Amino acid sequence: MTAADAGTSIHLENGLTDSQVRERIERGEVNEAPTANARSLGDIIRKNTLTWFNGLIGSLWVIMLIVAPIQDSLFGFVIVANTLIGIVQEYRAARTLEKLAVIGEAKPVVRRNGQDVEVRPSEVVLDDVIILRTGDQLVVDGEVLDAQGLQIDESLLTGEADPVDKHVGEGAMSGSFVVAGSGAYRATRVGRESFAAGLTEQAKKFELTNSELRDAINRFIRIVSYFLVPVGVLLLTSQLIRADLPVNEAIRGTIAGVVTMVPEGLVLLTSIAMAVSVIRLAQRRVLVQDLPAVEVLARVDTVCADKTGTLTEPGMHLGNVVVLGGAAESDVRTALGAIAAAETSPNPTILAIEQAYPNPGWQVVDSVPFSSARKWSSVAFADHGAWVIGAPEMVAPDARDVHEAAAPFASEGARVLVVASGSDAALDADTGPGPVIPVGLVVIDQKLRSDARDTVEYFLDQGVRIKVISGDNAETVAAIAAQAGVPGADDPVDAREAPSDTDDLAHVMTNHSVFGRVNPAQKQQMVDALHLGGSTVAMTGDGVNDVLALKNADLGIAMGSGSGATRAVAQLVLLDSKWSVLPSVVAEGRRVLGNIERVSDVFLTKSVYSTVISVMTGIFAVAFPFLPRHLSLVSALTIGIPGFFLALMPNKERFRPGFFKRVLVFAVPAGFIAAASSWTSYAIALWVGEPVLNAQQAATVTLFIVATGVLAIAARPLNLVRWGIITGMVLAFVAVLYIPPLSAFFALSLGPERYSLVAIGVGIVGAAAVWIAGIIADRWRRAGVDVS
Repeated sequence: MTAADAGTSIHLENGLTDSQVRERIERGEVNEAPTANARSLGDIIRKNTLTWFNGLIGSLWVIMLIVAPIQDSLFGFVIVANTLIGIVQEYRAARTLEKLAVIGEAKPVVRRNGQDVEVRPSEVVLDDVIILRTGDQLVVDGEVLDAQGLQIDESLLTGEADPVDKHVGEGAMSGSFVVAGSGAYRATRVGRESFAAGLTEQAKKFELTNSELRDAINRFIRIVSYFLVPVGVLLLTSQLIRADLPVNEAIRGTIAGVVTMVPEGLVLLTSIAMAVSVIRLAQRRVLVQDLPAVEVLARVDTVCADKTGTLTEPGMHLGNVVVLGGAAESDVRTALGAIAAAETSPNPTILAIEQAYPNPGWQVVDSVPFSSARKWSSVAFADHGAWVIGAPEMVAPDARDVHEAAAPFASEGARVLVVASGSDAALDADTGPGPVIPVGLVVIDQKLRSDARDTVEYFLDQGVRIKVISGDNAETVAAIAAQAGVPGADDPVDAREAPSDTDDLAHVMTNHSVFGRVNPAQKQQMVDALHLGGSTVAMTGDGVNDVLALKNADLGIAMGSGSGATRAVAQLVLLDSKWSVLPSVVAEGRRVLGNIERVSDVFLTKSVYSTVISVMTGIFAVAFPFLPRHLSLVSALTIGIPGFFLALMPNKERFRPGFFKRVLVFAVPAGFIAAASSWTSYAIALWVGEPVLNAQQAATVTLFIVATGVLAIAARPLNLVRWGIITGMVLAFVAVLYIPPLSAFFALSLGPERYSLVAIGVGIVGAAAVWIAGIIADRWRRAGVDVS
């Protein structure tokens, strides 16, 4: 059967039958499309194993197994263990997200066997009749079968800013969303054949959230990679030719130097910390649709909040109807019942009216559905004329008496609509509503969320600015914002009077916090204006009018009760629609950023001292100062094991930009101090005539002491738990020194010889120097030295 034949055989009223659905499933005509953030076990394994550094270290591990005792190949087993841990944690996080995604995903409504039923997007089949309502996102491509004032926004796909009117027979693209009206369409392209699926596969539109943390770590790894080959060549030639060491010894020393330069565990710990955060947030019913989003919220300095559904409780209640111009109250109530019943895709305001007043059964002749841009809707009835309902400023802009009557209710935070009788002009979406006669005000009560004020106070205490941006009347928005404790609520801005130039708007956004009568395009422009001022912006919202702004923000946060389109574009979805959960999300982000910065101090210090030691060894043409097993031990006890615990500990430090250079401010001098200290112990031991192995033991003891000093600085503030971790690492090292089987395994012991005292003394001096370097680095950071 061709697509054309299908179109004629499938009726709008009935849709597909069960047998027709089964036939299409058997033919594979199901909406199984790629998901931008979906990750299978195979993807996770490949991502954690098939990396450039794993290939390098794995090759060196194989060589080391051939030329040296297995004790010197410990670094390879550590890499395997780390990789397995990373795979397990990421897989747990991925499965957790999948379970939450099923709960949070928007479910399209399809018509089958004459009944409208909700299905998962992946259960839509070719030729399904899909019902469209305001706020729905289209999950497949199709042909419009029914349109009642249907307007679709395709800007996320095409860049076209204005919504497109859709008529019967026209095409509709997956990934677009309904901004006004209602209708139905038939699925003509599903799965990988659909337009949005093609964009996902080609990565043309759906990009990952920017991660400063990930970018900084990758940047450092690139820098280290530039040194690996030249340093390795220098080491190998100096060991073979100038030091005249056996080939096995030269290769062993070269591999020890090169492997230690690589901060291989830092990437792993970052991934684990992110994955654990995702699991923790999932327990709070927060769906993370993009992993770095946790980090971004910690960097946010401005939160733009929609009023309705964010600061206020979801749902609305009709509080009062005020009759105007001598109209009969019964006539106004009857008209409201008819208007509400005529709306095919009612918003919460219309639902509140519908619950209050019954449908009188008036026959609808024509209508203009509500849209966030127009802020009004109209409907014409047979024998009852045309009626308009919407914002007083839009429906009756020149009716001063109407505005004066509405002002007291708006100042208390209520949403106020005017209902008016109109003319034929009211049925023109482009030029309406035309001349009207206001007959009543509809007062919709909105209740502030019980936790809104505490959440606002938290953000303000953390130095985060709050901007309330709403399509409601500016005075209404200001009243709710004042109840929530938002600064600047006494000076709201009516967006109709805001500058259209983004540069000029940036100045307004800097000096004001509350904005009313904002249309969807202006919300997007306001986010852009904040970006011009250097702000990192999070946008929260639940309505279709928030979609464009959510997409443009650094971090889009959708309410679980919001429209499907809103949830689809957001990086975070609050499944329980509780704005109060955001402080815990911020805390998770700060824990990740702060702790990764802590462990970066020790990881990058290791890379620095390894590079310096390798270069010095090449220059002075002596045996490498450490056996590979020595460096594996020091790395495990001063970096790997404690770093794992530090990365998962609580941390409430505020985010500061410039992560990369700020870490280097400490890591570079600390790395040079560690290299100089261990090289000094090594050189003194050789100078007094000690065998090479004894000199290597001296260098290892010194390096451990200095590296422990680095760990102590990174772990600050030192509480009982952190002291316990450091003490445990020291005791483990002492056990290696004095328990014979361990000493023999690691070729490491400490006796009463002179070189032992020198090693301890130099180590203590080095640790003190590192501590001083840490204090100086802290002062530079606090003084605001530009390290960004």
